[in-house]
Amino acid sequence: MLQSLSMTGGSVRGIARYRGTGIALLGLALGCLAVAVAMNGSIYGAVLAAAGASILWALLMIGLAQWIRARSRRRMLTHITDFVEHDIAASFVADELGRLLYLNPAARRQYDVPKADTIEALLQDVFAHPAAILSQLQQKAKVAKTASDDIVTRKGHIRLNVHRMEAGGYLWRIEDIGIGPARAHSGSGLPMLTVGRGNTILFMNDAARNFVGERARALSSVFPNMPLRDGGFNMALSADGPRNCLIHEVEHHGAQREVYFLPMIHEEQVIDAGKAAFDGLPVAVLRLGSDGTILRSNRLARDLLCMDDDDDLKLPQLVTGLGRPIVDWLAAAAAGDGLNNTEFLRVKRADHDVFVQISLNRILDPKGNALIAVLHDATELKSLEAQFVQSQKMQAIGELAGGIAHDFNNLLTAISGHCDLLLLRHENSDPDYADLVQISQNSNRAAALVGQLLAFSRKQTLRPVEIDIRNALADLTHLLNRLVGEKINLVLRHDPAPWTIRADRRQLEQVLMNLVVNARDAMPRGGEIRIEACNKALEEPMERDRAVIPAGEYLTIEVSDDGCGIAADKRKKVFEPFFTTKRPGEGTGLGLSTVYGIVKQSGGYVFIDSEVGRGTTFTLMFPVYFRDETEPETKPETIPAEPPALIHGDAVVLLVEDEAPVRAFASRALRLRGYCVIEAGNGEEALEMLADPNLRVDLFVTDVIMPGKDGPTWVREALKTRPEVRVVFISGYAEDALDSDQGEIPNSTYLPKPFSLTDLTETVQRRLH
Repeated sequence: MLQSLSMTGGSVRGIARYRGTGIALLGLALGCLAVAVAMNGSIYGAVLAAAGASILWALLMIGLAQWIRARSRRRMLTHITDFVEHDIAASFVADELGRLLYLNPAARRQYDVPKADTIEALLQDVFAHPAAILSQLQQKAKVAKTASDDIVTRKGHIRLNVHRMEAGGYLWRIEDIGIGPARAHSGSGLPMLTVGRGNTILFMNDAARNFVGERARALSSVFPNMPLRDGGFNMALSADGPRNCLIHEVEHHGAQREVYFLPMIHEEQVIDAGKAAFDGLPVAVLRLGSDGTILRSNRLARDLLCMDDDDDLKLPQLVTGLGRPIVDWLAAAAAGDGLNNTEFLRVKRADHDVFVQISLNRILDPKGNALIAVLHDATELKSLEAQFVQSQKMQAIGELAGGIAHDFNNLLTAISGHCDLLLLRHENSDPDYADLVQISQNSNRAAALVGQLLAFSRKQTLRPVEIDIRNALADLTHLLNRLVGEKINLVLRHDPAPWTIRADRRQLEQVLMNLVVNARDAMPRGGEIRIEACNKALEEPMERDRAVIPAGEYLTIEVSDDGCGIAADKRKKVFEPFFTTKRPGEGTGLGLSTVYGIVKQSGGYVFIDSEVGRGTTFTLMFPVYFRDETEPETKPETIPAEPPALIHGDAVVLLVEDEAPVRAFASRALRLRGYCVIEAGNGEEALEMLADPNLRVDLFVTDVIMPGKDGPTWVREALKTRPEVRVVFISGYAEDALDSDQGEIPNSTYLPKPFSLTDLTETVQRRLH
């Protein structure tokens, strides 16, 4: 292998130059030592001896470094030859200055080696100015260790690669990419130009040379009317005179592009250059009649529209989704209207959705106006657009749900509260009692629906605790068995030691119940529902359904059934609110949206796998909770004990609520329990009342969100002069909107709307007594 190494003339001259300098320094050192010996005992002799010894030591170190460097370079070249000696592509090694150190046999056969001692000289006959290209690639390789560029030359396309080597120097490799655009169409009959910066023509294939009649240097010498209209018609100067051409440009790399053009005859008919040339167009093209009849199509257009060459079809039979009759659009284009506009349409295909972007251009036909349609595959673009629209829609629905939930909570509080007041004045035997009970029950159902909307919009109040999934499933088993009925077998499985998660226990139970009910409804004839919990550790991020799950440890809960399954087009919508596959009256369409909102608000992920006729699996992934040793242990939520008997005292309650119906109900409910109630419609009015030092107040009951000063703001001001007063905040929003303020306000508690008469009085009772 080492016999194939070639040291060029430049390298030999450099070594000879360094060797001559070394010999001169060696002579100087020996001379100094000789004089020092002659002047033995003299101080000048000692100085000369020291100088000579220093020069000898320096020469020795330089020689050792050169020997180590040469040995490393020889080893490097030895390894290189093992890889590139038999490479069919020309490969060579050069130093940082571009001096050639090694050429493989393919390079020696292909280039004039004896006359070249640098890369620039070696490639001088390949392209006109190699120095700039070589310097640019070498600088890139110096930083990134490797660089590559495709270059159009007089002989075609080549790919120049360079790799920086650890021992110094650069390995260059030249590939002839004969399958590139320049040669692929060289003899196909379709003219093609490669254009660089400043519209300079770098390459012309044979068809383009024959069309122009000479080797053109600038694009303007072929197409005088600049700039070119991509996908449209441009006037070209051919050897036989001006010709109208259909132009298509393809961006290549850097500032280079390929210009393909299809010549026309007298601006009327496309040249019959053969089916191969027309099919070879790198863009989908149709020739249409003014009524949409497809007169001619190339291969890419037929593949895109899923049609055969001999099909007698019209464009409206293949595409849809314009929003108006396609025939009218084509007729307008044939009349010259809207030619500069592109339209996005969906291809009528049964296998999958395909979208195309269509641009129309008019040509004159002996039988009337005709059209040239240029098609581009826009499926990926429309898919991204649909995802963006879907995310925007879901965000808007979430914001709307949060807003209307607040207003509905105020209405439901007033309805259920006044209903409770009426129930206090009616006995069970009263004819109106049953009607009042129905009103109360339906208001509670409406409150549950509002809660589901808040769950979807992730604005509900969560009270997370540490959950052992074994205990949670064990406690839920009895209820789930009652839900599924006798025809369905419920199977629960979990790891022997499942990891702990942190979530709202009641909301997690709601998620599992919703999924089990859906699985039950998917199997009307019975079957098996499986709930499996297992530990899963991700060593690297996992991407699924456009979501990226970070690496870490997760508790995975799968709810599977053997039911009817969900079609692919409906799986994308199952988590949308009010979307349901059940018959009218059998579901609200909020079950899965509630699941999605709760899981997401808990920091988890939810995925669906389904096959029609085979069943469905919902996969929940919750991050494992690791409690800090310094963090106090969170106790599971327990059912509060029965409150003490209500004490009819003389406590004074300041009730601040901007909704008059809610304020009227709350004040009457508190007065029935013996409290003295002072009402205010906003925070400013409450502060005016509290300005009276003789007014005694024991408890503030205030709404959180009000016009002007909100609840926490006016309460904070009032507590400056009355620090002993306790506070009950009521709101139709989630508690997390109050968390930051509530933490700063002592002796405060939170009561969410809608609340009943009992909820209100018990909360006030506990806060006061």
